[in-house]
Amino acid sequence: MKPFFETHALHFSCTRCGRCCEAPGDYVVYLSTPEAERIRIQRGLSRSWFRRKYLKRLEDGQLVLAPGTDDRCIFLDARGRCGIYAVRPVQCRTYPFWPEIAGSRRAWLSERHRCEGIDRGEVVPVEKIRRAVKACLAE
Repeated sequence: MKPFFETHALHFSCTRCGRCCEAPGDYVVYLSTPEAERIRIQRGLSRSWFRRKYLKRLEDGQLVLAPGTDDRCIFLDARGRCGIYAVRPVQCRTYPFWPEIAGSRRAWLSERHRCEGIDRGEVVPVEKIRRAVKACLAE
């Protein structure tokens, strides 16, 4: 069975609302070591300070961003803007075209409750979605 994005045209236009950077519970932003290093350099921080303030290791060893306040990304500013936009991780760059969202109609429609940009704007070329899904799976 083909993924939803392969059989249906998906519309998406980011409204820059920042809601994708807010999530309750155990939601985390996964990072590769090179992604963490790019963020550290962009912020102009020492390795030790950056690691203590902004990074966390999960029990399975995965590197993630430390949680922010009120279930918001630690790099989301008061206006809902990303403070690391130019160097944001793959997870952030590919949203909402994650396999678990774009792969099924039910998940895509459910995600509309969080993301007002889903089903708005132009059709996203399927090849762009494929690249995003592939990037997610490579991480």
